[in-house]
Amino acid sequence: MLVHLVKIHAPDFDLATTLDSGQVFHWEKIGNGFVGAVGDSPVCVEQGRNVLKVRCGGTPQPTRQRRALPRIIAHYFALDHPLAEICASFPNDPAMSAARHFCHGLRIIRQPKWECLATFICSSMKQVAHIREISRALRERFGVVRKIDRHVVHTFPSARRLAESSESELRKCALGYRAKNLLATARLVSSGEADLDAWSALSDADLREKLCALPGVGAKIANCVMLFAYERLRAFPIDVWIERILREKYFPGNGKTTTQRLREFSETYFGDHGGYAQQYLFHHARTALRKSGAPPRDSSTPLGMTKRRDARTDLRKLGFPACPGGQASSLPSEKAGKMPTCRVRLEA
Repeated sequence: MLVHLVKIHAPDFDLATTLDSGQVFHWEKIGNGFVGAVGDSPVCVEQGRNVLKVRCGGTPQPTRQRRALPRIIAHYFALDHPLAEICASFPNDPAMSAARHFCHGLRIIRQPKWECLATFICSSMKQVAHIREISRALRERFGVVRKIDRHVVHTFPSARRLAESSESELRKCALGYRAKNLLATARLVSSGEADLDAWSALSDADLREKLCALPGVGAKIANCVMLFAYERLRAFPIDVWIERILREKYFPGNGKTTTQRLREFSETYFGDHGGYAQQYLFHHARTALRKSGAPPRDSSTPLGMTKRRDARTDLRKLGFPACPGGQASSLPSEKAGKMPTCRVRLEA
């Protein structure tokens, strides 16, 4: 097995933070780097300051692959995103500023559409660690075996491969009730009835509508797929972490704030790069809680379905600074639709 090594200039990028941020679930930490698959290609990636050292398994056309590898990896990790400009566009409030500094170098990965959609269908009501286990089980049972160095990598199974399976087979991958939804969606994609590639031309609203019509896909999962697979950087998935942050940092003390109000607020307040802002807020909160030793929470349960006392966790204990002007008298009005007093104008 031939292995080719290439070096890729990667300024303003943190490989470990990006792969640990809950947007992709199959990369494994091996030594000083990570082993995974980019599409059907097994890849080992290490980072040394502003350089990525990438090794990829050989093919019958190694020269062509070696020439294409830097472009493929750079595209996958979105090294062309103007990260400094994106971060400068974030609202200048305490919660967002803390997340921005904590997540320096985190980028939104460009994932294969089917892989991303299928993985997030499996994510419903699951913690990140459990999603990784399901992803691994699907790859090992239905994927294709690839090797690089001494490592074995399984590619993510195609929609056609899963469409040919059964619900009982999928349940063996710890999917539970999600198996039915994944199988039904795989059959729609495999048949061409759900043309994921053609949907790239749709507007955000139409794309979200198409995704939400698929079995097992709601607003949160649709926004995840829009963000991580379709590069719709305004998409703002709201899970238990983000809903908690929005309530406690932007609507403190206002228990009557509806989920719809939070969606409307996030779509306007965080602007054109709301997806990046969401990912920074999510990774900061999740990592801070993990380091605090508190029990983990699943990444997709709506906050209203959790216990009341758990939902009122004070993020100040996790290092989130208090939001100025957070007294009840200065909170945004539900009727007037005013923004919190801590909001500042987005910079261009």
